[in-house]
Amino acid sequence: MTESNTRVVALAGGVGGAKMAQGLARVVPGDALTVIGNTADDFWHHGLRICPDLDTVMYTLAGIANPATGWGIANDTHHTLDALTRYGEAPWFQVGDQDFATHILRSARLRADHSLTHVTAALAAALGVTARLLPMTDDEVATRVLTPTSELDFQEYFVARRQMDDVIGISFAGIDQACPTPEVLAAIAEAVAIVICPSNPIVSIGPILAVPGLRDALAAATAPVVAISPIVGGRALKGPADRMLATLGHEVSALGVARILSGLVEVFVLDEADADLAAAVAALGMRPVVTRTVMGDATDRARLASESLNALGALGAPV
Repeated sequence: MTESNTRVVALAGGVGGAKMAQGLARVVPGDALTVIGNTADDFWHHGLRICPDLDTVMYTLAGIANPATGWGIANDTHHTLDALTRYGEAPWFQVGDQDFATHILRSARLRADHSLTHVTAALAAALGVTARLLPMTDDEVATRVLTPTSELDFQEYFVARRQMDDVIGISFAGIDQACPTPEVLAAIAEAVAIVICPSNPIVSIGPILAVPGLRDALAAATAPVVAISPIVGGRALKGPADRMLATLGHEVSALGVARILSGLVEVFVLDEADADLAAAVAALGMRPVVTRTVMGDATDRARLASESLNALGALGAPV
């Protein structure tokens, strides 16, 4: 991937998406890579706008993400949370002191009528990120999780309740009024390759595809699309994707993910543990590629990024 006119777009959310984005950044020139991030996880907390998926991708691309968790900033402290506890608060969402700085600046600029797209670009540039990081929309969208007993805000389900509830429904509040930004639509239209990262297909990739007009833009794009399965051997490597698939009626496998993305994807990358599913993936109209999808260090992430893009090259894409 050395051609200066190469333009790659990645759809990403969560730690898996961030790892893949980092791999792509190592094999695609920085100004030729655009990462479209999920913003349906975003929420207001202590008066601050927190964008977990955008920040996870941003910190990972900047090389400062906490390697133990995949999110947050390495070696961050938590003095602010400790002080909140002294005031009688019971912090349930872990925000480090350096992480607070991100949220403080973002919130101030949003209140000053800067768009989330503009704010994200400024924050990423300040951290030395050369890839372009775009929110899926500048409008507020919120994932809502339906359980057998109640409907929960996503972060209440995901963090406060530690994903303990069965998920029987997902909705995205505000999605009908949301619009993809001009920057997102232009990136997709100009891309020569599109990558759907190994992110939760329900609550990380799902909201991006649900933004009105965005799925149509992907379907109309001239660039071929490759997706990497986040399910390996019937299990999610991180997070509740496998449990969500089960309780929402999907097959808990790489094939189940492929079915969700059917009609958008030309190439589907499976782990070696799921090689026996390749024929079923091919029957969906996708070209299966079997490789090692579990990403370790940055070099390993770059390997998977190269293999995924090279698979599109085999279809004739100029990558």
